Amino acid sequence: MSRNDSIRHDQKHTFERAVAAFRNGNPVCIHDAADREGETDLVYPASDVTPMDVTRMRNDAGGLVCVALGYDVAEAFDLPFAQDTLEHPAVRDHDLEYDDRSSFSLTVNHRETFTGITDEDRALTISELGSVATAPGTTNFSEQFRIPGHIHLLKAAPNLLADRRGHTELAITLAAAADREPAAVVCEMLDDETKRALSPTAARTYAERNDIPYLEGATIIDHFESRR
Repeated sequence: MSRNDSIRHDQKHTFERAVAAFRNGNPVCIHDAADREGETDLVYPASDVTPMDVTRMRNDAGGLVCVALGYDVAEAFDLPFAQDTLEHPAVRDHDLEYDDRSSFSLTVNHRETFTGITDEDRALTISELGSVATAPGTTNFSEQFRIPGHIHLLKAAPNLLADRRGHTELAITLAAAADREPAAVVCEMLDDETKRALSPTAARTYAERNDIPYLEGATIIDHFESRR
């Protein structure tokens, strides 16, 4: 087996392992790309998230806990891209070095939460977002959630990785491959020492130590493009 064949075989095995883990409600680490954000996110299927999972994201990852939603789900819930609706002057000239635009939408709490920020409250909001994402056409979003809240929503691009290659689209593509709802939690992994994003090497070490599949975004993109 040539070196390139070996690399492709390893990537396929890693992808299959990640899909299986995600299908079973377990986390996956996803690194987008060195020439993009250069960040690794801890990613879970939304409907399976527990308070302990939120604790892990808060302690082991440390970034912003967000829920990525498929474009059609967000549209069904009338959730816009935030920059398209805000009129504050700071929205203008929204330049990002790594992308054309942000995927941020609105922030929400489930109506049965108290403050919305505790691990229990956030887990409830997240898991219920995952639940309603399975049948968005039959959900009255405003009856179940209130805005603003403590969970940031991310709206995937209409054509996923064909349009944009951020963690939002990577996570929703992985969810589709795992036959899961188009709703995934993403949380950036940060480094206490450098005060920056956790390096891919350190993120991979964390993943191996905790038996979590580690995926490069390119592996998910290759899968996506092979299915087009």
